[in-house]
Amino acid sequence: MNEILKKRRTLQETMNFMAALSAGIEPILGRGANSMTMSAGRNLGRKFSENANKTDDLLEAIAEVRKVLLANNCLWLFEPFKPVGQETMVTTNDKGQNQVLIVFRDCMIRQALFRFGHPQQGSLCNMMYGFFAGALENIMGKKTTLEIKHAGENACLKLLTVEA
Repeated sequence: MNEILKKRRTLQETMNFMAALSAGIEPILGRGANSMTMSAGRNLGRKFSENANKTDDLLEAIAEVRKVLLANNCLWLFEPFKPVGQETMVTTNDKGQNQVLIVFRDCMIRQALFRFGHPQQGSLCNMMYGFFAGALENIMGKKTTLEIKHAGENACLKLLTVEA
C-alpha cells in the first residue's frame, strides 16, 4: 500500500476516535465543548506554524497553512473560492477586514463525523477553526475568524476574515 494511504488511514482512525470523543463531551459540556476544542486547535495551529514563513498577503498565508498541514501529515484539501460575479478572490468587508471564502472538499473531520453519525458544525469543526486561527496568527500576526457558511456532504464553505 502506498505510504501516503497508510498515513491517511492512520489519521482517519484518529479522527474517528475524535468524533466519538466529541459526541461524548458535547452533551456533558454543552457550549463549553466548542470553546475547549477551539482552544486546543488554536494551540496546535500556533505550535505547527512556529517556523512558518511570515506574510501579510492573505492568499500566501493560506498557502503557508497548507504547507504547515502537509509538513505535519495532515491531509486537508481546501482552496480559496471565488463565486461567479465576484471580481477578486480577496474582498474587504464594511469594517475594512480582508475576507476570502475557502472551500474544504476533502475534510478528515467531516468524513469522521459522517462515519460516526455525528452532525457537522460542532466541536470538531471548531477545532479546525482554532487551528486556522492559531496558524494565521503566527503567519500574519493578526487575529482571524473562520465562519461556516455551508456544511455539506461533499464540501464545506467557510468565510475567513482577518482583522484590519
